[in-house]
Amino acid sequence: MNTHLAMKFLGVLVPLALTGFVLADLPPEDAIELPIVPGKFIVEVDSSSNIPGKRSIDAPHANILRHLSERGVGFNVSHEYNSPGLFVGAAITLDDANDAKELQQAPGVIAIRPVIVVPAPKPVESHIISGPNDANVPPDTQSTHVLTGVDKLHAEGRFGAGIKIGIIDTGVDYTHPSLGGGFGPGFKVASGYDFVGDYYEAGLTPRPDDDPLDQCNGHGTHVTGIIGADPGNIFNISGVAYKSTLAAYRIFGCTGSVGDDIIVAALLRGVADNQDILTLSLGAVSAWSTTTASVVASRIAATGVVVTVAAGNDGTTGAWYTSAPGDGADVISVASTDNTYLQLQEATVNGVDHDGIPYYQLWSLAIPGEYPIYATSTNTSIADDACDPLPDSTPNLSSYVTIVRRGTCSFPWKLQNLASKGANVVLFYDDGTGFNTTIDVGGYQNASYIRAADGAWLVSQFVANVNVTLSFPNASTPVFTPAGGLISYYSSYGPTNDMYFKPAVAAPGGNILSTYPLPLGTWAVLSGTSMATPFIAGSAALLLEAQGKAVSLSARTVFETTAQVITLDHSGSGVLETAAHQGAGLVDVYKAIHTETSVTPGELLLNDTANYKGTQSITVTNTGQNLKAYKLTHVPAGTALTIQSNSVQPAVGPVPVSTASATVQLSSTDFLLLPGQSREVTVVIKPPTNVDAKTFPVFSGYIKVQSETEDTHVTYLGVAAALKDAQVLDNSNAVFGLYLPLINGMGTMTAENFSFSGFDYPVLQYRLTFGTPLLRIDLVEPNITLKTTLNHRSDVKQRDSVLERPIFSFPHGNLANTFAQVSIVGPLFEFDYAVRHTASGYASITQGAGFANTSDWAPGYYRFLVRALKITGDLTQEEDFESWLSPIIGYIADE
Repeated sequence: MNTHLAMKFLGVLVPLALTGFVLADLPPEDAIELPIVPGKFIVEVDSSSNIPGKRSIDAPHANILRHLSERGVGFNVSHEYNSPGLFVGAAITLDDANDAKELQQAPGVIAIRPVIVVPAPKPVESHIISGPNDANVPPDTQSTHVLTGVDKLHAEGRFGAGIKIGIIDTGVDYTHPSLGGGFGPGFKVASGYDFVGDYYEAGLTPRPDDDPLDQCNGHGTHVTGIIGADPGNIFNISGVAYKSTLAAYRIFGCTGSVGDDIIVAALLRGVADNQDILTLSLGAVSAWSTTTASVVASRIAATGVVVTVAAGNDGTTGAWYTSAPGDGADVISVASTDNTYLQLQEATVNGVDHDGIPYYQLWSLAIPGEYPIYATSTNTSIADDACDPLPDSTPNLSSYVTIVRRGTCSFPWKLQNLASKGANVVLFYDDGTGFNTTIDVGGYQNASYIRAADGAWLVSQFVANVNVTLSFPNASTPVFTPAGGLISYYSSYGPTNDMYFKPAVAAPGGNILSTYPLPLGTWAVLSGTSMATPFIAGSAALLLEAQGKAVSLSARTVFETTAQVITLDHSGSGVLETAAHQGAGLVDVYKAIHTETSVTPGELLLNDTANYKGTQSITVTNTGQNLKAYKLTHVPAGTALTIQSNSVQPAVGPVPVSTASATVQLSSTDFLLLPGQSREVTVVIKPPTNVDAKTFPVFSGYIKVQSETEDTHVTYLGVAAALKDAQVLDNSNAVFGLYLPLINGMGTMTAENFSFSGFDYPVLQYRLTFGTPLLRIDLVEPNITLKTTLNHRSDVKQRDSVLERPIFSFPHGNLANTFAQVSIVGPLFEFDYAVRHTASGYASITQGAGFANTSDWAPGYYRFLVRALKITGDLTQEEDFESWLSPIIGYIADE
């Protein structure tokens, strides 16, 4: 149980754009706000008698109330949690955030964590279908079901009947005919609750009710359809487990974020309602397993409720960047693969014998008749086609299909230039960027997107003056997507900073057609790990239906060991995608249910080289009816180089990989097992040696367990470096051309005076290149004697005499007064379990003339002392911290 004070908000952090002035060298749009509700905490207590509530001082929880009252602590309670064995506590807003330390010392308190702000779920790509309800739309091939074996299970009559799934999301439009058309007992969506109301935002007062209807957001309706859409609709698609019984827990309004205090309430409500599966297509970047929602979700999963959570859509940000509550140790964190096929509309080619040309629409363009073609450029390699006004020689384009190459400027910009020449129907052809998404065409209705080869062919016909025309009947065709079957570029990379294996498995999440609220379009194609997550929830329902609910405790292991490993690309090289991106691979639900071999565990967590656990064991069990011969082999995956070479900056996605691999020794490689018999195999894994430890290589691979009829595997993952060596605070000038951290752009020892009136106050900018368990900023005297680790050049002139063991003094609960020789004037800011910044991100702390506990500075001269604990560091050891001293700051009070 986590007894650590997970986070305290002791300062004020705002985007730089809000500080009243702009430092031209630091882009304000890249400043990051703290993802917490200031002053609001989730307190965990050891029993329900200690829940801090609003009732009389004579109630059973009197001890903690008396403790707070005697110390003058002002607070109010917004949620009480009383689920013994899972979570007992309350969500409390303190009048003074610095009183968190008083609250920590109250009787029965186990942990205090901040309320984390979780943004509203937002698909990476979206396309809402518009057009008539045409029953002649050809059926969808449901390639996602074919990819994962769901189609075979449906053919066997397995649809999730008797399994209860709780969907924690934006609510659902249960009036959708494919989602049952109603709400309550006897309907598909049989129960649920709205925790927030339409107009909720994290930190505001929720307006709960018993109706989880959502007809203003849509995300939850799309998620629900992936699990439960009934067949027989115009697209003939169906949910993975469409006979399961659903509950909708609405935790988002029409727009806006949510605090994880409400996520915790929804999780516990799902358990109280006896849901077999809980699924959450949401998250906030954390990369630690320590947020309250992650902790509670993990505890719930450990009891036998399957919990599936999105890994996140931050793949372009690089490794060590997954989301909570998916970072919980025992939950199933889900990565996304792109759909293999997408059902698109097809234009008919007339005048010559040629196949139809697919364009990126689900409904046909509303264009009757046939149109000749006109290419704005005869050069198919032009980079800026139609980015400038078209020449005077251009004819009136209203009677043509205008063919334009993608590139340089935006599609709406091109369309504006085309419209000035009367263009009404426009087809953009791909420039190599990738024919895998809808495009933004602004308000232009008759514009779409075609493949590069089709565009080049049309241009060639235009150049040759061939009489080619195009027409646009309502005719669809399945189109193979170039990235089909691969991990989606946006899918987040793990592992967590505390070395949990995230994501666990992958499922189809790119280009997914599903239900949407009736007022918003009825059907939509969305992309994201949000779409992959309900697919795993539906898969778990099929597993529980087939094998009984007792299998829920091993569901993640079964999915991991039977998954399909995924290659890095379609080049034919055979290099496997790093397990930090794909987890154990793409789920194979049919195989998970029908396998006759059990392999445990599903994951081998090796940790970093300083805490290495290279000797592990796996157990192979023959669960079939016949003698089986097994062969074990090692299959390496790509090693992810997570930090840029010769730099401290994170490598952005797609994270580069090396073919360097671990060395694996197995105590047994060939053996026979009778039905019901098991064999334990010792696995010794040594990290790859031909890699640069400074790139913090995450190596991974699979121990393949193969019989004559099937194969399974166990996934391993480790880091070929010591995480304590990872630099946390960026003190380089690599990102902005300025050495960080800095105060208002100051990089020298010259004192800067501030009046602390108006906008005349210091602003500290810093950025994290790796996560840290503890970030601390204090105000200290200007002549402090301290040998810092990160100051460079002449930022801080050290005295001739430096303490042999300079010691810190933290007002942090776990530090007590271990460090006493370096005193602080006052605390400014403290943040625990911080995630690193993006490639261009940073944080900006605005500090008025007051401390975190609201007391004022005295006029005079000071410095900011910034300290960050290294990953795996000991917060009682000074050498495990990075430290930086600011230039001198003068507080010149008004007369």
